[in-house]
Amino acid sequence: MPLFQRRKKQSRIPYDPATQEPAVRRSICTGEMTVGFINRETGKFHEYELAPDQAALEAFCREVGVEVAKLKTIY
Repeated sequence: MPLFQRRKKQSRIPYDPATQEPAVRRSICTGEMTVGFINRETGKFHEYELAPDQAALEAFCREVGVEVAKLKTIY
């Protein structure tokens, strides 16, 4: 065990659950996934980052505090 350890910060992504909903947008052709938030009033999707694999998608869900199964999917 090292003497000096760095702790990983659990950085939560700041968003307003009252006005935004976490979602993933998937491409039908390539399967590319982009995570972001949907504005509840306008329905517009705001991109946060590209999720190249399932692990990145799960990491986004952990930071936002939502389960992967409950994440809204847009095609």
